[in-house]
Amino acid sequence: MADEREQMQSEQDINELIKVKRDKLAELQEKGKDPFQIMKYDVSNHTSDIIDNYEVLEGKTVSIAGRIMTKRVMGKASFCNIRDKKGDIQSYVRRDDIGEESYAEFKKYDIGDIVGIEGTVFKTKTGEISIKASSVVLLSKSLQILPEKFHGLKDTDTRYRQRYVDLIVNPDVRDTFIKRSQIIREIRNYLDNKDFIEVETPVLTPNAGGAAARPFTTHHNALDQDLFLRISLELYLKRLIVGGLERVYEIGRVFRNEGLSVRHNPEFTLLELYQAYTDYYGMMDLVEDLFRNVADKVLGTTKVIYGEDEIDLSKPFERLTMVEAVKKYANIDFDQIEDEATAKALAKEHNIKYEDRHKRGDILNLFFEEYVEDHLVQPTFIMDHPVEISPLASRKPEDPDYTERFELFITRREMANAFSELNDPMDQRGRFEAQEALRAAGDDEANETDEDFLTALEYGMPPTGGIGIGIDRFVMLLTNSAAIRDVLLFPTMKSLEK
Repeated sequence: MADEREQMQSEQDINELIKVKRDKLAELQEKGKDPFQIMKYDVSNHTSDIIDNYEVLEGKTVSIAGRIMTKRVMGKASFCNIRDKKGDIQSYVRRDDIGEESYAEFKKYDIGDIVGIEGTVFKTKTGEISIKASSVVLLSKSLQILPEKFHGLKDTDTRYRQRYVDLIVNPDVRDTFIKRSQIIREIRNYLDNKDFIEVETPVLTPNAGGAAARPFTTHHNALDQDLFLRISLELYLKRLIVGGLERVYEIGRVFRNEGLSVRHNPEFTLLELYQAYTDYYGMMDLVEDLFRNVADKVLGTTKVIYGEDEIDLSKPFERLTMVEAVKKYANIDFDQIEDEATAKALAKEHNIKYEDRHKRGDILNLFFEEYVEDHLVQPTFIMDHPVEISPLASRKPEDPDYTERFELFITRREMANAFSELNDPMDQRGRFEAQEALRAAGDDEANETDEDFLTALEYGMPPTGGIGIGIDRFVMLLTNSAAIRDVLLFPTMKSLEK
Protein backbone atom coordinates (compact mmCIF):
# COMPACT_ATOMS: atom_id res chain seq x y z
CA MET A 1 0.00 0.00 0.00
CA ALA A 2 2.88 2.32 0.86
CA ASP A 3 4.52 1.57 -2.50
CA GLU A 4 1.25 2.38 -4.27
CA ARG A 5 0.99 5.73 -2.45
CA GLU A 6 4.60 6.55 -3.35
CA GLN A 7 3.91 5.73 -7.00
CA MET A 8 0.80 7.91 -7.05
CA GLN A 9 2.76 10.77 -5.43
CA SER A 10 5.56 10.34 -7.95
CA GLU A 11 3.11 10.42 -10.89
CA GLN A 12 1.50 13.54 -9.43
CA ASP A 13 4.90 15.23 -9.07
CA ILE A 14 5.80 14.35 -12.67
CA ASN A 15 2.49 15.67 -13.96
CA GLU A 16 3.09 18.95 -12.14
CA LEU A 17 6.60 19.24 -13.62
CA ILE A 18 5.25 18.56 -17.10
CA LYS A 19 2.61 21.27 -16.59
CA VAL A 20 5.35 23.73 -15.60
CA LYS A 21 7.24 22.93 -18.81
CA ARG A 22 4.14 23.44 -20.93
CA ASP A 23 3.41 26.73 -19.16
CA LYS A 24 6.94 27.90 -19.99
CA LEU A 25 6.40 27.00 -23.64
CA ALA A 26 3.10 28.88 -23.70
CA GLU A 27 4.79 31.95 -22.22
CA LEU A 28 7.50 31.87 -24.91
CA GLN A 29 4.91 31.47 -27.64
CA GLU A 30 2.92 34.45 -26.30
CA LYS A 31 6.10 36.54 -26.52
CA GLY A 32 6.63 35.48 -30.14
CA LYS A 33 9.63 33.27 -29.21
CA ASP A 34 8.25 29.86 -30.10
CA PRO A 35 11.31 27.54 -30.22
CA PHE A 36 9.52 25.25 -32.66
CA GLN A 37 9.61 28.05 -35.24
CA ILE A 38 13.42 27.95 -35.43
CA MET A 39 14.28 25.82 -38.44
CA LYS A 40 18.07 25.97 -38.56
CA TYR A 41 21.16 26.47 -36.45
CA ASP A 42 24.72 26.53 -37.80
CA VAL A 43 26.95 24.11 -35.89
CA SER A 44 30.69 24.62 -36.33
CA ASN A 45 31.99 21.94 -33.98
CA HIS A 46 30.93 18.96 -31.91
CA THR A 47 31.76 18.46 -28.25
CA SER A 48 34.51 15.83 -28.44
CA ASP A 49 36.14 17.64 -31.38
CA ILE A 50 36.51 20.73 -29.21
CA ILE A 51 37.94 18.71 -26.31
CA ASP A 52 40.32 16.72 -28.51
CA ASN A 53 41.57 19.84 -30.31
CA TYR A 54 41.69 22.26 -27.39
CA GLU A 55 45.19 23.53 -28.17
CA VAL A 56 44.05 24.62 -31.63
CA LEU A 57 40.65 25.99 -30.59
CA GLU A 58 41.54 27.74 -27.33
CA GLY A 59 40.23 31.32 -27.45
CA LYS A 60 38.43 30.75 -30.75
CA THR A 61 34.71 31.10 -31.36
CA VAL A 62 32.70 27.92 -31.84
CA SER A 63 29.01 27.07 -32.06
CA ILE A 64 27.51 23.83 -30.78
CA ALA A 65 24.00 22.47 -30.45
CA GLY A 66 22.68 19.80 -28.13
CA ARG A 67 20.59 18.86 -25.14
CA ILE A 68 20.96 20.40 -21.67
CA MET A 69 21.84 17.49 -19.36
CA THR A 70 22.73 19.44 -16.21
CA LYS A 71 22.34 23.07 -15.16
CA ARG A 72 23.57 25.10 -12.19
CA VAL A 73 22.28 28.64 -11.83
CA MET A 74 24.38 30.87 -9.55
CA GLY A 75 23.04 34.42 -9.64
CA LYS A 76 24.64 36.27 -12.51
CA ALA A 77 26.51 33.25 -13.90
CA SER A 78 25.57 29.66 -14.55
CA PHE A 79 27.00 26.39 -15.83
CA CYS A 80 25.26 23.85 -18.02
CA ASN A 81 26.34 20.61 -19.61
CA ILE A 82 25.46 20.10 -23.27
CA ARG A 83 25.27 16.66 -24.92
CA ASP A 84 25.46 16.19 -28.69
CA LYS A 85 26.10 13.11 -30.83
CA LYS A 86 29.79 12.99 -29.87
CA GLY A 87 29.65 13.60 -26.13
CA ASP A 88 29.33 16.29 -23.46
CA ILE A 89 30.88 19.68 -22.83
CA GLN A 90 30.40 22.32 -20.19
CA SER A 91 29.27 25.85 -21.01
CA TYR A 92 29.74 28.90 -18.82
CA VAL A 93 26.81 31.28 -19.25
CA ARG A 94 27.12 34.79 -17.79
CA ARG A 95 24.49 37.54 -17.76
CA ASP A 96 27.00 40.20 -18.78
CA ASP A 97 28.08 38.13 -21.79
CA ILE A 98 24.71 37.15 -23.28
CA GLY A 99 22.55 40.04 -22.08
CA GLU A 100 20.06 40.44 -19.26
CA GLU A 101 16.99 39.36 -21.22
CA SER A 102 18.64 36.29 -22.71
CA TYR A 103 20.04 35.31 -19.34
CA ALA A 104 16.61 35.57 -17.71
CA GLU A 105 15.25 33.26 -20.39
CA PHE A 106 18.18 30.87 -20.01
CA LYS A 107 17.51 30.51 -16.29
CA LYS A 108 14.05 29.16 -17.16
CA TYR A 109 15.38 26.53 -19.54
CA ASP A 110 14.90 22.93 -18.38
CA ILE A 111 16.97 19.76 -18.37
CA GLY A 112 16.27 18.13 -21.72
CA ASP A 113 15.82 21.37 -23.68
CA ILE A 114 17.81 21.57 -26.91
CA VAL A 115 19.92 24.73 -27.27
CA GLY A 116 22.45 26.29 -29.57
CA ILE A 117 25.44 27.94 -27.90
CA GLU A 118 28.04 30.20 -29.46
CA GLY A 119 31.11 31.22 -27.52
CA THR A 120 34.85 30.95 -27.01
CA VAL A 121 36.77 27.87 -25.91
CA PHE A 122 38.58 28.09 -22.57
CA LYS A 123 39.53 26.16 -19.45
CA THR A 124 37.97 26.79 -16.05
CA LYS A 125 40.07 27.16 -12.91
CA THR A 126 39.60 23.44 -12.29
CA GLY A 127 41.00 22.68 -15.76
CA GLU A 128 37.74 21.67 -17.42
CA ILE A 129 37.52 22.52 -21.13
CA SER A 130 34.42 24.66 -21.58
CA ILE A 131 32.68 27.19 -23.80
CA LYS A 132 32.20 30.73 -22.54
CA ALA A 133 28.83 31.56 -24.08
CA SER A 134 28.22 34.77 -26.00
CA SER A 135 24.74 33.65 -27.08
CA VAL A 136 22.30 30.89 -26.13
CA VAL A 137 19.31 30.01 -28.34
CA LEU A 138 16.48 27.67 -27.39
CA LEU A 139 16.00 25.35 -30.40
CA SER A 140 13.44 22.90 -29.02
CA LYS A 141 11.48 22.67 -25.78
CA SER A 142 11.43 19.33 -23.97
CA LEU A 143 7.98 18.69 -22.54
CA GLN A 144 8.80 15.41 -20.80
CA ILE A 145 10.94 14.58 -17.76
CA LEU A 146 14.27 12.85 -18.35
CA PRO A 147 15.19 10.03 -15.95
CA GLU A 148 17.08 11.15 -12.85
CA LYS A 149 20.66 11.81 -13.95
CA PHE A 150 22.54 9.71 -11.41
CA HIS A 151 20.54 6.53 -12.03
CA GLY A 152 19.75 6.93 -15.71
CA LEU A 153 17.21 4.74 -17.43
CA LYS A 154 17.62 1.28 -15.87
CA ASP A 155 14.32 -0.49 -16.51
CA THR A 156 15.03 -2.66 -19.55
CA ASP A 157 11.45 -2.79 -20.78
CA THR A 158 11.25 1.02 -20.83
CA ARG A 159 14.70 1.27 -22.40
CA TYR A 160 13.66 -0.94 -25.33
CA ARG A 161 10.25 0.68 -25.79
CA GLN A 162 11.58 4.24 -25.52
CA ARG A 163 14.97 3.83 -27.15
CA TYR A 164 15.05 7.57 -27.86
CA VAL A 165 15.20 8.22 -24.08
CA ASP A 166 17.74 5.43 -23.63
CA LEU A 167 20.00 7.06 -26.22
CA ILE A 168 19.66 10.46 -24.55
CA VAL A 169 20.62 9.40 -21.05
CA ASN A 170 22.90 6.37 -21.56
CA PRO A 171 26.03 7.25 -23.58
CA ASP A 172 27.19 3.61 -23.59
CA VAL A 173 24.03 2.66 -25.47
CA ARG A 174 24.76 5.30 -28.07
CA ASP A 175 28.30 3.94 -28.39
CA THR A 176 26.92 0.45 -29.04
CA PHE A 177 24.87 1.64 -31.99
CA ILE A 178 27.69 3.75 -33.38
CA LYS A 179 29.85 0.60 -33.27
CA ARG A 180 27.06 -1.34 -34.98
CA SER A 181 27.19 1.09 -37.89
CA GLN A 182 30.98 0.85 -38.00
CA ILE A 183 30.86 -2.98 -37.99
CA ILE A 184 28.47 -3.08 -40.96
CA ARG A 185 30.56 -0.51 -42.81
CA GLU A 186 33.75 -2.55 -42.29
CA ILE A 187 32.00 -5.74 -43.43
CA ARG A 188 31.02 -3.97 -46.63
CA ASN A 189 34.53 -2.58 -47.09
CA TYR A 190 36.04 -6.04 -46.62
CA LEU A 191 33.73 -7.75 -49.11
CA ASP A 192 33.91 -4.93 -51.65
CA ASN A 193 37.70 -5.21 -51.56
CA LYS A 194 37.34 -8.96 -52.22
CA ASP A 195 35.46 -8.17 -55.45
CA PHE A 196 32.00 -9.06 -54.12
CA ILE A 197 29.06 -6.98 -55.30
CA GLU A 198 26.20 -5.98 -53.01
CA VAL A 199 22.71 -6.80 -54.25
CA GLU A 200 19.11 -6.60 -53.07
CA THR A 201 16.62 -9.46 -53.30
CA PRO A 202 12.88 -9.64 -52.56
CA VAL A 203 11.55 -9.34 -49.02
CA LEU A 204 8.09 -10.56 -50.07
CA THR A 205 8.36 -14.02 -51.61
CA PRO A 206 5.95 -16.70 -52.86
CA ASN A 207 8.09 -19.37 -51.15
CA ALA A 208 9.81 -18.88 -47.78
CA GLY A 209 12.83 -21.16 -48.21
CA GLY A 210 16.51 -21.26 -47.37
CA ALA A 211 16.24 -21.98 -43.64
CA ALA A 212 14.40 -24.07 -41.08
CA ALA A 213 11.98 -21.48 -39.70
CA ARG A 214 8.30 -20.60 -39.53
CA PRO A 215 7.52 -17.61 -41.80
CA PHE A 216 5.22 -14.64 -41.42
CA THR A 217 2.39 -14.76 -43.95
CA THR A 218 0.72 -11.80 -45.65
CA HIS A 219 -1.66 -11.31 -48.57
CA HIS A 220 -1.23 -9.25 -51.72
CA ASN A 221 -4.65 -7.89 -52.62
CA ALA A 222 -4.01 -6.99 -56.27
CA LEU A 223 -2.62 -10.44 -57.05
CA ASP A 224 -5.01 -12.16 -54.63
CA GLN A 225 -2.04 -14.22 -53.50
CA ASP A 226 -0.49 -15.15 -50.17
CA LEU A 227 3.14 -14.10 -49.79
CA PHE A 228 5.76 -14.63 -47.11
CA LEU A 229 8.28 -12.36 -45.46
CA ARG A 230 11.65 -13.91 -46.28
CA ILE A 231 13.28 -16.14 -43.67
CA SER A 232 16.59 -16.23 -45.54
CA LEU A 233 18.44 -14.58 -48.41
CA GLU A 234 19.81 -17.79 -49.83
CA LEU A 235 17.74 -18.98 -52.75
CA TYR A 236 17.62 -15.68 -54.65
CA LEU A 237 21.34 -15.08 -54.17
CA LYS A 238 22.10 -18.53 -55.59
CA ARG A 239 20.00 -17.65 -58.63
CA LEU A 240 22.45 -14.77 -59.18
CA ILE A 241 25.38 -17.20 -59.06
CA VAL A 242 23.59 -19.20 -61.77
CA GLY A 243 23.31 -15.93 -63.70
CA GLY A 244 27.09 -15.50 -63.64
CA LEU A 245 27.64 -12.78 -61.04
CA GLU A 246 30.11 -15.13 -59.23
CA ARG A 247 30.55 -13.11 -56.00
CA VAL A 248 27.48 -11.56 -54.38
CA TYR A 249 26.37 -10.52 -50.92
CA GLU A 250 23.37 -8.95 -49.26
CA ILE A 251 22.92 -7.43 -45.80
CA GLY A 252 19.21 -7.42 -45.13
CA ARG A 253 16.37 -7.95 -42.71
CA VAL A 254 14.87 -11.43 -42.46
CA PHE A 255 11.77 -12.46 -40.52
CA ARG A 256 11.09 -15.63 -38.55
CA ASN A 257 7.85 -16.25 -36.71
CA GLU A 258 9.51 -17.56 -33.58
CA GLY A 259 9.82 -16.75 -29.89
CA LEU A 260 11.79 -14.01 -28.17
CA SER A 261 14.97 -14.68 -26.20
CA VAL A 262 18.34 -13.12 -25.42
CA ARG A 263 19.50 -14.52 -28.79
CA HIS A 264 16.34 -14.25 -30.91
CA ASN A 265 14.16 -11.49 -32.30
CA PRO A 266 11.49 -12.14 -34.95
CA GLU A 267 13.21 -9.73 -37.35
CA PHE A 268 16.97 -9.52 -37.53
CA THR A 269 19.80 -8.59 -39.88
CA LEU A 270 21.53 -11.27 -41.88
CA LEU A 271 24.60 -11.18 -44.11
CA GLU A 272 24.70 -13.84 -46.79
CA LEU A 273 27.41 -14.14 -49.41
CA TYR A 274 28.08 -16.59 -52.20
CA GLN A 275 31.29 -17.18 -54.11
CA ALA A 276 31.57 -19.34 -57.22
CA TYR A 277 34.40 -21.85 -57.67
CA THR A 278 35.15 -22.35 -53.98
CA ASP A 279 33.90 -24.65 -51.22
CA TYR A 280 33.23 -24.60 -47.50
CA TYR A 281 36.95 -24.57 -46.75
CA GLY A 282 37.21 -21.34 -48.73
CA MET A 283 34.30 -19.99 -46.68
CA MET A 284 36.10 -20.93 -43.43
CA ASP A 285 39.16 -18.99 -44.48
CA LEU A 286 37.02 -16.00 -45.53
CA VAL A 287 34.89 -15.79 -42.37
CA GLU A 288 37.89 -16.21 -40.07
CA ASP A 289 39.69 -13.38 -41.84
CA LEU A 290 36.50 -11.27 -41.90
CA PHE A 291 35.91 -11.54 -38.14
CA ARG A 292 39.55 -10.79 -37.39
CA ASN A 293 39.68 -7.83 -39.79
CA VAL A 294 36.42 -6.20 -38.62
CA ALA A 295 37.33 -6.52 -34.93
CA ASP A 296 40.72 -4.93 -35.55
CA LYS A 297 39.24 -2.06 -37.58
CA VAL A 298 36.39 -1.29 -35.14
CA LEU A 299 38.00 -2.10 -31.77
CA GLY A 300 41.69 -1.73 -32.60
CA THR A 301 42.35 -5.25 -31.30
CA THR A 302 41.57 -8.87 -32.13
CA LYS A 303 41.16 -9.78 -28.45
CA VAL A 304 37.54 -9.21 -27.52
CA ILE A 305 36.16 -9.13 -23.98
CA TYR A 306 32.75 -10.76 -23.77
CA GLY A 307 31.33 -11.11 -20.27
CA GLU A 308 33.99 -12.93 -18.26
CA ASP A 309 35.72 -14.35 -21.32
CA GLU A 310 38.52 -13.00 -23.50
CA ILE A 311 37.93 -14.14 -27.06
CA ASP A 312 41.11 -14.33 -29.12
CA LEU A 313 40.30 -13.86 -32.79
CA SER A 314 44.00 -13.71 -33.73
CA LYS A 315 44.59 -17.45 -33.30
CA PRO A 316 43.54 -19.98 -35.94
CA PHE A 317 39.96 -21.05 -35.24
CA GLU A 318 39.60 -24.65 -34.03
CA ARG A 319 38.03 -27.09 -36.52
CA LEU A 320 36.03 -30.14 -35.39
CA THR A 321 33.57 -32.34 -37.21
CA MET A 322 30.23 -32.71 -35.45
CA VAL A 323 31.06 -36.37 -34.79
CA GLU A 324 34.45 -35.41 -33.32
CA ALA A 325 32.85 -32.73 -31.12
CA VAL A 326 30.25 -35.14 -29.70
CA LYS A 327 32.97 -37.71 -29.09
CA LYS A 328 35.14 -35.09 -27.35
CA TYR A 329 32.50 -33.66 -25.02
CA ALA A 330 29.95 -36.50 -24.66
CA ASN A 331 32.35 -39.45 -25.05
CA ILE A 332 30.01 -40.97 -27.64
CA ASP A 333 31.30 -42.06 -31.05
CA PHE A 334 28.55 -41.77 -33.65
CA ASP A 335 30.78 -43.48 -36.19
CA GLN A 336 29.86 -46.60 -34.25
CA ILE A 337 26.10 -45.83 -34.34
CA GLU A 338 25.00 -47.48 -37.55
CA ASP A 339 21.24 -47.03 -37.65
CA GLU A 340 18.29 -44.95 -36.51
CA ALA A 341 17.07 -47.44 -33.91
CA THR A 342 20.43 -47.56 -32.13
CA ALA A 343 20.63 -43.75 -32.17
CA LYS A 344 17.17 -43.41 -30.62
CA ALA A 345 17.96 -45.99 -27.95
CA LEU A 346 21.09 -44.03 -27.09
CA ALA A 347 19.11 -40.78 -26.89
CA LYS A 348 16.58 -42.40 -24.55
CA GLU A 349 19.42 -43.69 -22.37
CA HIS A 350 20.78 -40.11 -22.06
CA ASN A 351 17.35 -38.50 -21.51
CA ILE A 352 17.50 -36.60 -24.79
CA LYS A 353 14.02 -35.93 -26.15
CA TYR A 354 13.45 -36.72 -29.80
CA GLU A 355 10.50 -37.10 -32.17
CA ASP A 356 9.42 -40.18 -34.10
CA ARG A 357 10.36 -38.48 -37.38
CA HIS A 358 13.98 -37.99 -36.28
CA LYS A 359 16.63 -40.06 -38.00
CA ARG A 360 20.20 -40.93 -37.02
CA GLY A 361 21.56 -37.57 -38.21
CA ASP A 362 18.92 -35.65 -36.26
CA ILE A 363 19.86 -37.56 -33.10
CA LEU A 364 23.53 -36.69 -33.62
CA ASN A 365 22.56 -33.03 -33.80
CA LEU A 366 20.51 -33.34 -30.58
CA PHE A 367 23.56 -34.77 -28.78
CA PHE A 368 25.64 -31.90 -30.15
CA GLU A 369 23.18 -29.32 -28.82
CA GLU A 370 22.99 -31.02 -25.42
CA TYR A 371 26.66 -31.80 -24.79
CA VAL A 372 28.81 -29.57 -26.99
CA GLU A 373 27.48 -26.04 -27.54
CA ASP A 374 28.14 -24.82 -23.99
CA HIS A 375 31.85 -25.64 -24.38
CA LEU A 376 32.39 -23.60 -27.54
CA VAL A 377 33.61 -20.30 -26.08
CA GLN A 378 36.63 -19.66 -28.30
CA PRO A 379 36.07 -19.54 -32.10
CA THR A 380 35.34 -23.06 -33.32
CA PHE A 381 34.20 -24.40 -36.68
CA ILE A 382 31.84 -27.38 -36.30
CA MET A 383 31.98 -29.20 -39.64
CA ASP A 384 30.32 -31.96 -41.60
CA HIS A 385 26.71 -31.90 -40.48
CA PRO A 386 24.42 -34.86 -41.21
CA VAL A 387 22.44 -34.60 -44.41
CA GLU A 388 19.10 -34.80 -42.54
CA ILE A 389 19.58 -31.28 -41.12
CA SER A 390 21.29 -29.76 -44.17
CA PRO A 391 18.86 -29.73 -47.11
CA LEU A 392 20.79 -27.17 -49.17
CA ALA A 393 24.38 -28.37 -48.64
CA SER A 394 26.46 -30.67 -50.87
CA ARG A 395 27.10 -34.18 -49.63
CA LYS A 396 30.65 -35.21 -48.76
CA PRO A 397 31.73 -37.38 -51.73
CA GLU A 398 33.54 -39.83 -49.48
CA ASP A 399 30.71 -40.03 -46.91
CA PRO A 400 27.32 -39.05 -48.36
CA ASP A 401 25.53 -39.31 -44.99
CA TYR A 402 27.25 -36.00 -44.13
CA THR A 403 27.50 -32.64 -45.87
CA GLU A 404 30.18 -30.05 -46.55
CA ARG A 405 28.74 -27.65 -44.02
CA PHE A 406 30.07 -25.78 -41.01
CA GLU A 407 28.78 -23.55 -38.26
CA LEU A 408 31.03 -21.07 -36.48
CA PHE A 409 30.54 -20.93 -32.71
CA ILE A 410 31.88 -18.19 -30.43
CA THR A 411 30.78 -17.53 -26.83
CA ARG A 412 28.59 -20.67 -27.00
CA ARG A 413 26.55 -19.16 -29.84
CA GLU A 414 26.25 -19.93 -33.51
CA MET A 415 27.72 -16.96 -35.38
CA ALA A 416 27.78 -18.26 -38.96
CA ASN A 417 26.44 -21.11 -41.08
CA ALA A 418 28.05 -22.14 -44.36
CA PHE A 419 28.02 -24.81 -47.06
CA SER A 420 29.60 -26.10 -50.15
CA GLU A 421 26.35 -25.34 -51.92
CA LEU A 422 24.30 -28.14 -53.41
CA ASN A 423 24.24 -27.61 -57.18
CA ASP A 424 22.84 -30.99 -58.28
CA PRO A 425 19.21 -30.26 -59.24
CA MET A 426 18.14 -33.91 -58.93
CA ASP A 427 19.63 -34.29 -55.46
CA GLN A 428 18.10 -30.92 -54.51
CA ARG A 429 14.66 -32.09 -55.65
CA GLY A 430 15.06 -35.20 -53.49
CA ARG A 431 16.00 -33.04 -50.49
CA PHE A 432 12.96 -30.82 -51.06
CA GLU A 433 10.75 -33.91 -51.24
CA ALA A 434 12.17 -35.11 -47.92
CA GLN A 435 11.42 -31.68 -46.45
CA GLU A 436 7.87 -31.84 -47.79
CA ALA A 437 7.43 -35.18 -46.02
CA LEU A 438 8.56 -33.56 -42.79
CA ARG A 439 6.01 -30.77 -43.31
CA ALA A 440 3.30 -33.35 -43.84
CA ALA A 441 4.38 -34.97 -40.57
CA GLY A 442 3.88 -31.69 -38.71
CA ASP A 443 7.22 -29.87 -39.02
CA ASP A 444 6.11 -26.36 -39.99
CA GLU A 445 9.76 -25.20 -40.16
CA ALA A 446 10.66 -27.58 -42.99
CA ASN A 447 11.37 -26.17 -46.46
CA GLU A 448 8.86 -26.23 -49.30
CA THR A 449 9.80 -27.17 -52.84
CA ASP A 450 10.86 -24.13 -54.88
CA GLU A 451 10.31 -25.10 -58.50
CA ASP A 452 11.85 -21.94 -59.94
CA PHE A 453 15.00 -22.49 -57.88
CA LEU A 454 15.20 -26.05 -59.20
CA THR A 455 14.85 -24.68 -62.74
CA ALA A 456 17.71 -22.27 -62.04
CA LEU A 457 19.91 -25.19 -60.89
CA GLU A 458 19.04 -27.09 -64.06
CA TYR A 459 20.62 -24.26 -66.07
CA GLY A 460 23.82 -25.01 -64.15
CA MET A 461 25.28 -23.50 -60.98
CA PRO A 462 29.08 -23.65 -60.65
CA PRO A 463 30.71 -25.12 -57.53
CA THR A 464 29.93 -22.48 -54.91
CA GLY A 465 30.63 -21.68 -51.30
CA GLY A 466 28.06 -19.73 -49.32
CA ILE A 467 27.79 -18.37 -45.82
CA GLY A 468 25.25 -16.64 -43.58
CA ILE A 469 26.33 -14.47 -40.65
CA GLY A 470 23.97 -13.04 -38.06
CA ILE A 471 24.91 -9.38 -37.92
CA ASP A 472 23.18 -8.84 -34.57
CA ARG A 473 25.13 -11.61 -32.85
CA PHE A 474 28.37 -10.31 -34.36
CA VAL A 475 27.56 -6.86 -32.96
CA MET A 476 26.75 -8.44 -29.58
CA LEU A 477 30.20 -10.03 -29.58
CA LEU A 478 32.11 -6.85 -30.45
CA THR A 479 30.12 -4.62 -28.07
CA ASN A 480 29.99 -7.05 -25.12
CA SER A 481 26.18 -7.01 -25.20
CA ALA A 482 24.35 -9.75 -23.31
CA ALA A 483 21.07 -9.73 -25.26
CA ILE A 484 20.08 -9.24 -28.88
CA ARG A 485 17.68 -6.46 -27.82
CA ASP A 486 20.70 -4.46 -26.67
CA VAL A 487 21.93 -4.20 -30.27
CA LEU A 488 18.56 -3.61 -31.96
CA LEU A 489 17.41 -0.02 -31.89
CA PHE A 490 13.75 -1.01 -31.79
CA PRO A 491 13.34 -4.67 -30.81
CA THR A 492 10.02 -6.44 -31.13
CA MET A 493 7.92 -5.88 -27.97
CA LYS A 494 4.53 -7.05 -26.81
CA SER A 495 1.95 -4.30 -27.16
CA LEU A 496 1.10 -2.50 -23.92
CA GLU A 497 -2.52 -2.38 -25.05
CA LYS A 498 -2.95 -6.15 -24.73
